[in-house]
Amino acid sequence: MSFISIREVGPRDGLQNEDPVPAAAKVRLLDALSATGVGRIEAVSFVHPRAIPQMADADEVWAAAVKNPAVHYSALVPNSRGAERALKAGFGEIEVVVSASETHNQRNVNRSTGESLDDIAALIALLHGAGATAEVIISTSFGCPFEGDIDPARVAGIVDRVVADGADRVAFGDTTGMATPRRVQDVVGLVRDRHPDLPLLLHFHNTRGAALANILTAMQLGITEFDASVGGLGGCPYAPGATGNVATEEVVHLLHDMGHDTGIDLKAMIEAAAMAQEIVGRELPSGVLKAGPRIPF
Repeated sequence: MSFISIREVGPRDGLQNEDPVPAAAKVRLLDALSATGVGRIEAVSFVHPRAIPQMADADEVWAAAVKNPAVHYSALVPNSRGAERALKAGFGEIEVVVSASETHNQRNVNRSTGESLDDIAALIALLHGAGATAEVIISTSFGCPFEGDIDPARVAGIVDRVVADGADRVAFGDTTGMATPRRVQDVVGLVRDRHPDLPLLLHFHNTRGAALANILTAMQLGITEFDASVGGLGGCPYAPGATGNVATEEVVHLLHDMGHDTGIDLKAMIEAAAMAQEIVGRELPSGVLKAGPRIPF
């Protein structure tokens, strides 16, 4: 049995794609997730409220949340101003995003991929100077809704650049659910050849129903860290057709049945998914939420 690390991204990546919900509801969900046994949670993002109004209350939410000392909390930032806010709020693990697709990067942050990489280099230096870690998330790693296929060599080249600039870890984002096991093998295999010891995390959407297959493929390639979102919340506001992330409780159900450990209490996670469904006011896509845990653990 091996340990598979799940980072819960519902409070940030999930809720930023829903109609704005009250800060108190966000805190309630974040606190419930902190009590499920999950080891990592992406809590908020520090972005301009005009860009992502759903995250306008990030400071308020984080200040009110109960911090479980057993959980590693992280925040997403778009630039140095966001990083300074995250550091002031007490975050020591910071994420920043760049897209492998030029078109998606322009839609997302209104600059070229190269310009974003230059900004990220300075951002990594800022974070390290403050004693924080920097994770670079490469979105559209497996395909772009605007440009179609993305050459794995382009993704690997971005990894080369951010590693040279000091990134502590790298994540590959399946922004619109275009990943397949073959694409996962192509990207992860090429990057692993170049950077065998680099911590990698994979983030899959379930747009085409391939997320669990992609996770199993990545595990066969030695990946042990994945993002997932309670209830299957999520999407991407700058990517047409992006549906929810893979549901945390579906991933946990599968991994536990295979004999892997996640540290997560499945029943507690399903209860958190039911809470998320009530908070956003719509049925969420998780099959496990609908069926309940059918297998004893």
